[in-house]
Amino acid sequence: MSKATKKVRDKWRVKEWYSVFTPSYFGEQNVANIPCEDPKKLVGRVVETTLYDITNDFSHQSTKLYFLVVSVAGDRAETILKSHEYSTDYLRSLVRRGSTRSDGIFTASTIDKYLTRVYIVAFSHGRIKGSQEHAVRQVMGKIVAEKASKLTYSQMCHEMVLGKMGSDVYNEAKKVCPLRHVGVRKSKLLSMPLSLEEPQKPPEEEILTAVPETVSQ
Repeated sequence: MSKATKKVRDKWRVKEWYSVFTPSYFGEQNVANIPCEDPKKLVGRVVETTLYDITNDFSHQSTKLYFLVVSVAGDRAETILKSHEYSTDYLRSLVRRGSTRSDGIFTASTIDKYLTRVYIVAFSHGRIKGSQEHAVRQVMGKIVAEKASKLTYSQMCHEMVLGKMGSDVYNEAKKVCPLRHVGVRKSKLLSMPLSLEEPQKPPEEEILTAVPETVSQ
């Protein structure tokens, strides 16, 4: 008597395609299309792209973006920025002999209760003293704290990734010593509120400060 053969189920036939979009503060652009049999399994997945893919600006090709899927409606997956970073090659290209690299790592909470870690790097023209390096880090922490106390997470992301935060640090820190480059080389979302809705206005009584942490590469 012959054995009954098992029917093999083709998993690809039951999968549907979902379009992954960047959040509104990055233009709501379709950055990926993912096959999945259950839309619930998409939530929590991370999609990698570059800032160049969003802006079509060639100077942005060295900035990597990582978007976290937070919800799915129909065949559309919505995301928030989970992290961003300079590419290793780009960061290495910024190093110059006879220049000092200053790193600052800060943790801050935005007005809508997103806890984020901000990594800022500065490269000087020529060697600088330890006291100057310390002063540059103080400027970094001050700017991060001021931004977090006024901005929502979406606004913070926009300034970190597109260079506004780095520019503000540069304009203040260049009074301490001559600087060649200042930028947010990396950011990381640590936690977010249960509700993803942004408040209409910031809380008046709360003062937020950036907390410096041990520097790591």
